[in-house]
Amino acid sequence: MSKTKTRGKMTDKGKGRVKKSDRRQQILLELKLRPHVRINELAHRFNVSTETVRRDFEALSNDGLIARAHGGASAPTQGHYPGLDERTNAQVDECERIGVSAAELIQGGETVMIDSGSTTIEMARALAYIGTPCTVITNSIPVAMTLGQGPVQILLCPGEYLAAESATIGTETLEFLSRFNVDRCLIGSSGFSTEGPSETVRGFAAVKRMMLTRAKKRHLLIDSGKFGRKGLSQVGDLCSLDSIVTDKKPTGELRNAIEGAEVDVLVAG
Repeated sequence: MSKTKTRGKMTDKGKGRVKKSDRRQQILLELKLRPHVRINELAHRFNVSTETVRRDFEALSNDGLIARAHGGASAPTQGHYPGLDERTNAQVDECERIGVSAAELIQGGETVMIDSGSTTIEMARALAYIGTPCTVITNSIPVAMTLGQGPVQILLCPGEYLAAESATIGTETLEFLSRFNVDRCLIGSSGFSTEGPSETVRGFAAVKRMMLTRAKKRHLLIDSGKFGRKGLSQVGDLCSLDSIVTDKKPTGELRNAIEGAEVDVLVAG
């Protein structure tokens, strides 16, 4: 069999290369079956250079989906972060008020992306009650179920099912979102600091980043208890937002940073 040399690595010329999205999906699948994968092994299997696999690892690591390790990668390890059910039962009044205010931003006929989280679920409940006809693209099963009985067209993202969050994540989710241009997106986050929103749940930062890039208007729904917190993965900077919808006005350095980035603050009544 003929051979060709690619960046110092011998590969089979007749063997097909695995495309990027499929490689990254297979890497995540491997890490469900074993604790560690190696760069050289995957490069041989995918018929690509080791540099290509390193770039795959870097992208997946930036999205919080894997943890880099010497010569390879492993599944990410995180400290305890409350699951969706636990978060839904906390800050209930604040989340409800934020949800109502955020739902009122949506106009009839708009296309909207909504991510997964306790506050966005409250927003979906308010939107269902108001009955605004619109199209919603979401990776959240509770959001889809909440809106599915009203005058809202639902597009549910495919992808890896994250049971603790009742949501989808991963490369298939991101590719699906990348196909659409929408009027606005409404996202939550684990933390919000002068550096912008951040996320702790595995895979969520990448979903939020993609939604922000596909929307004309970008809204962050967050309760004041998360002010000053920093999650594991950065979602974006303050300039990636048009407004935040919250229960209390930020103060101090955070307020100054928000004003400097010309981000509107909408305080729920």
